Amino acid sequence: MGKQRRALRLLAAAAVVGAMIGSAGPVLAAEDGGGGGAVVRTDAGPVRGIVSSDHRTFQGIPFAAPPVGELRWQPPRPPQPWTEPRDATVPGNRCAQSPGGGPPSTTEDCLYLNVTTPTTQPHGRLRPVMLWVHGGGNSYGSANDFDTHRMAVGGDVVVITTNYRLGVFGFFGHENLADSGDFGLEDQQAALRWAQRNAAAFGGDPGNVTLFGESGGAFDVCAQLTSPLSAGLFQRVIIESGTCSSNWPRNGVVYGLPASAAFVDVDRVRDNGAALARAHGCAGATAVDCLRRVPAADLANDPLAAGLTPVAYGSVALPERPDRALADGRFHRVPILSGNTRDEGRLTAAFSPQPFTEDRYRGLLADAFGDRAQEVAARYPSSAFGSPGLAWGAVLTDRVWACAHMADDRQLAARTATYAYEFADRHAPTGYFTFPSDIPAGAFHSSELAYLFDVAGFTAVLTPQQQLLANQLIGYWTRFAATGDPNGPGLPAWSPIRDSRVQSLAPGDGGIHQVNSGVEHDCRFWSTLD
Repeated sequence: MGKQRRALRLLAAAAVVGAMIGSAGPVLAAEDGGGGGAVVRTDAGPVRGIVSSDHRTFQGIPFAAPPVGELRWQPPRPPQPWTEPRDATVPGNRCAQSPGGGPPSTTEDCLYLNVTTPTTQPHGRLRPVMLWVHGGGNSYGSANDFDTHRMAVGGDVVVITTNYRLGVFGFFGHENLADSGDFGLEDQQAALRWAQRNAAAFGGDPGNVTLFGESGGAFDVCAQLTSPLSAGLFQRVIIESGTCSSNWPRNGVVYGLPASAAFVDVDRVRDNGAALARAHGCAGATAVDCLRRVPAADLANDPLAAGLTPVAYGSVALPERPDRALADGRFHRVPILSGNTRDEGRLTAAFSPQPFTEDRYRGLLADAFGDRAQEVAARYPSSAFGSPGLAWGAVLTDRVWACAHMADDRQLAARTATYAYEFADRHAPTGYFTFPSDIPAGAFHSSELAYLFDVAGFTAVLTPQQQLLANQLIGYWTRFAATGDPNGPGLPAWSPIRDSRVQSLAPGDGGIHQVNSGVEHDCRFWSTLD
């Protein structure tokens, strides 16, 4: 269980409409006499942040009212306005979440966001805005886990990281609760609306917002790409390691979890909500009111609410299953940057609760693929990969991640500009994680994050070549945010996806080049197996 929790922790690190935009005032140039930072006037009230040598940071800004008491399992409401400068030098609370994906929390008062901007003036123009949705399977994590100053300064952009309700607090459904199932998605939409109203006060362009996220956050970005309620809230999208068509076999993401998908029917979510209510003695017409009186700690630690949290489709926030919406062209026509890591599945493979033997590998294949397991074993023999664990990691990389990205990218590219990548630094730092000797980390799931951000609890010591790659990634991401095209001065050329060819991102001479991801990850085989 400890290894599983550590894996989820890396996944967490890895992994309301208010006043109009014009009501937010400019950054005040003067600093107060008490040693605080610059003051910015938002539509709800002024905030005082921290001024560093090259960037300003404003933390713990409320973008919605605390969803507590009767507001538990309600759409986000506007925050209570304030008049005196609010301290924005410390992060807001982590959203309530069970142990396993990082520091636990039982605090529902958590709808806060952070803003980081360069200290330099934007030279008569407003900067692109990038709003980050953190990963963690919609069950774990926090906006506070990501220090975005390298991206803000290196790319000359305004970066916002946002919390949103997680797990049973954010994705609870019940037949007695109208339009339930996706309160977490609605929180993200509220944060996007906050950016529209307030970005200009921080020097950001509310008409040029890039929504980006990784893992569970990438699933959410896919949801927002197809949600009618998100229309006009962003102009670009970056999807990192998570797709609209993501699904996995048994043990495919976390050991012990059955086959599932990133998106499930809202009726299933509401059935689960009814089971949770019954477990706490709540039933009938008053079941939801009864559950609202259950302490947050009891819900966060309930086994029925544990594990990765699927997003519901069939709700008001997400009426249609995202992969079907993509196939039929019902998504917001914005430029897309989308990709995965070269060795996504090694993160799951590395934390097996049992020793990784050939028998273990064959057993996992049987559990995952049933009577077609022998076909997979023949296609992915452990002898070809160096160990049974590496073979299982390759199976998961291709089946769960890379080929799903390729399928979605082709759907997107048929209708909008789409740039696809593969992060391929197989010597990426692993931080505090120790991978077993028979399963080296490679470019594991979420390994690109340390190149884009400073990630809490993940100390990355980059070599000079890796630091150059980090600068290039930030250049690609922020240039895309500015123009809808990742190409820019000093960056190796990047072409839109064509014939399964994607941009491979690795350090060193020739490290950035085009590869055929469909061939590399044997996607034709997986298309016949599924």
